[in-house]
Amino acid sequence: MPAAVSYEEIPTERNLILDIGNRETYPYFEKLGKAISSPVRMEILNLLRIKSMSVVEIASQLNLPVSSTAFHLKCLEEAKLIITKTQPGIRGSMRISMSCVNSILIHTAIDNVFPQTRNITVDMPIGNFSDCDVKPTCGMADEDGVLNVYDNPRAFYSPSRSKAQLLWFQEGFVEYRFPNCYPCIEDGTLQAISFSLELCSEAPGYQEVWPSDITVSINGLPCFVYRSPGDFGARRGKLTPECWRTGSTQYGLLKTFTVRHDGCYLDGTPIPRSYTLQELRLASNNYISFQIGISHDAKFKGGINLFGEKYGDYPQNILMRIDY
Repeated sequence: MPAAVSYEEIPTERNLILDIGNRETYPYFEKLGKAISSPVRMEILNLLRIKSMSVVEIASQLNLPVSSTAFHLKCLEEAKLIITKTQPGIRGSMRISMSCVNSILIHTAIDNVFPQTRNITVDMPIGNFSDCDVKPTCGMADEDGVLNVYDNPRAFYSPSRSKAQLLWFQEGFVEYRFPNCYPCIEDGTLQAISFSLELCSEAPGYQEVWPSDITVSINGLPCFVYRSPGDFGARRGKLTPECWRTGSTQYGLLKTFTVRHDGCYLDGTPIPRSYTLQELRLASNNYISFQIGISHDAKFKGGINLFGEKYGDYPQNILMRIDY
């Protein structure tokens, strides 16, 4: 197959390859578009792919005036879909047209813009935090209800925290330490790191409109500040157990925080002036730190709820995904 060429270089190839990224071919695209925009010209192409014909033969076959047929042939010639040659005839010379193209391939995508990647996913239960510093209101719950006691930060240090399927606090943070034992981090093939989890604000009872500025830090860098719109409880969570009373927090929103070589992305949307994958210095630590909470200087201190796989709407814990 021939390589993509500019319009000026386009010969009468049997197979044309064109690329919309090559601006030099734009004049040819215009001529090509004009040529194939007419049903009559498509009929002519259909005839010529079977055999060569003169303008008179084509006009007769399609019941067209010779002058109109000549005009259509000229359009097809300008698009280099046919060629016309003069040959000796019974009464002098005659012009014979023939098809000169088998196929036209138009590239509309850029090769390897999204190279094929592999990924590793690590599931972290929300109760398996390695460090915390929380302020009331705060608490945790499992499938049977409240763990330990309400509004006592000391409960967050209980071994039973590992059973938590819902946790909440008004201010402070919880930190999760994910394993860092993947060759792609050391050898430079890492493309992205993402954290996905279900969350919402923390209000008395629940409040559908209750903004809260939630900070997400990765390896100590404050990569994201996500403004949660509310604490959702107007309907029951799809997974929330029956023991959890109506009139309190029921479900959250699934959010994905991603860092790539070119910056940070929240649910696929780029964050202006953000940290890059290189700045996280993932290879320098024995673990990958994921910290989430409400900063002391947050504009909206609306608290936070984190949902495990058995509360809320989404059957998942905190998922770390590594693309390489």
